[in-house]
Amino acid sequence: MTQTTTKAHIELRPLTSLGGDNHGWLDTHHHFSFAGYYDPQRLHWGALRVWNDDRIQAQTGFPAHPHNDMEIITYVTKGAITHRDNLGNEGRTEAGDVQVMSAGTGIQHSEYNLEDEETRLFQIWIIPDRRGHAPSWGTRPFPKESRDGRFVPLASGIAGDEEALTINANARVLGATVKAGETLRYELSEDRHAYLVPATGRVRIGDVEANARDGVAITGVNEIVVTALEDAEIVLVDTA
Repeated sequence: MTQTTTKAHIELRPLTSLGGDNHGWLDTHHHFSFAGYYDPQRLHWGALRVWNDDRIQAQTGFPAHPHNDMEIITYVTKGAITHRDNLGNEGRTEAGDVQVMSAGTGIQHSEYNLEDEETRLFQIWIIPDRRGHAPSWGTRPFPKESRDGRFVPLASGIAGDEEALTINANARVLGATVKAGETLRYELSEDRHAYLVPATGRVRIGDVEANARDGVAITGVNEIVVTALEDAEIVLVDTA
């Protein structure tokens, strides 16, 4: 049985309650205050600062623009995104795979959907452990079969997660796929913050049921128990 403290908090944030806008080429939903969307109750969740749910039309994207002092993780759920930056990095990240950009002291990058179909992705920003890291970028495939029925670290700054892409934060981004009726468990220190989004499918955490692309903010528990009500693909962020 999962034990919780009196501070246990499991909050559903439905897709329909999120900020965002449809710009034609970009249909975006913001789980946290971002751009023209501001909600003082949704500024961050621990060190998690941004979770944008983006749909990018074919042959469009974000032109070159700067960032600094932020760990930016992109999880592609459909299609692919092509990255270029002023450090000379270039790469294509496909559905199910992850890219990490440590903005550090400063980086300029573009992200384009050069495919003939819509690209869908989660853009996740995590506040780094300190300012002034050297900027960097990396990508790698994470086949869904490798995370069938379990959480697998995709990007992490936590010791022991050697297979994950490195981020400069006391945090990890995990992925899992789970079949309807099955249950996943994830240990969590009660003082940490977790944020879970089903990319597809419907799940239950405690008494909360989340549909695809809903967010669930969790803290004050020592274990997250996720039951799939439908076949689901899940992304989870665990931060200080």
